[in-house]
Amino acid sequence: MKLAAINKKQYRMMNNRVQLGLVAILAILSVVFGQVLIAFWGAEAMPDGSTGNFNLNLLGVILAVMVCTVLVRVNRNKPLFFEVYYVWQVKQLQNKIFKKLAAIQSAAKDDNQDALIILLFYYQSLAMVYELDDNTLTMSKVNAELEQVQNQIDSLNLGITADDFEESLLGKF
Repeated sequence: MKLAAINKKQYRMMNNRVQLGLVAILAILSVVFGQVLIAFWGAEAMPDGSTGNFNLNLLGVILAVMVCTVLVRVNRNKPLFFEVYYVWQVKQLQNKIFKKLAAIQSAAKDDNQDALIILLFYYQSLAMVYELDDNTLTMSKVNAELEQVQNQIDSLNLGITADDFEESLLGKF
């Protein structure tokens, strides 16, 4: 995966709209599906006030989540949603790298070129995502780590860039 330039303003606007829309759809559909299921298969209220329809309400929530998942899958490749979906993919990839980060950092100490490629991509992508999400609290730490990796690459005279990263490199660690 290559790091792409993302328009922060457009990303933030679309990300907020997508999140708000999904929350609203999830809430509305959960209630609607729950009520429809209760109307067809629900139990009458007991003397103590309980209905025993928890499972039907839970099924309504599950159905609503499924609808939201389908909506995301259908719309993920639309140009309007490019930034939101792309950043989501980058975050998923960062999570995969984070799970193997200790092994990758250990290999990077031994000047492993693949480890250095992964770390360079990881820290550059973190900086990009943190900037997009206005997460400035840990930005200095990420920049310091990125500078350290870049200095190591420069000292080894390697022509490594973040564009050299491929997800298959993670299989080595």
